[in-house]
Amino acid sequence: MAPNDVRERVENLVYEPVQIGEEGIDLTVSAIYEVEKPGSIDFGGDELADADLAPVGTEKRDPDDDYEWWHLEAGQYVLQHNEFLAGEGPLCLQPRNELLARGASHPTVRVTEHLPLLPLAVGGAGLDLKENARVSTLLE
Repeated sequence: MAPNDVRERVENLVYEPVQIGEEGIDLTVSAIYEVEKPGSIDFGGDELADADLAPVGTEKRDPDDDYEWWHLEAGQYVLQHNEFLAGEGPLCLQPRNELLARGASHPTVRVTEHLPLLPLAVGGAGLDLKENARVSTLLE
């Protein structure tokens, strides 16, 4: 599946000319959450419970900025993308090299019908992340 074929599966792109590359489609961050209360998983699923997530706040670097920034300390977060999947069939979602090179990562996952919330690990001195930053790549 070429990037154009993958493109047929992605809705709500922020800025298509920048997000579509030779390798795949870059996906952008819409929200970052912290886990406030743990969820639970049991064997049979009767006691399955979602974790309580709290949005991490953003702030402008300059009063005239259009977009705000998350200032993330080292730790674990939950990442949500702006984009959505349409149609069926497996695709690979992986972190962008730009994210990895700055000491942060999310797992590489196989996606089919929707983009899941993903754990985001931030290491070292933390990470400044701008709203709509390209953090993941979706490939065949």
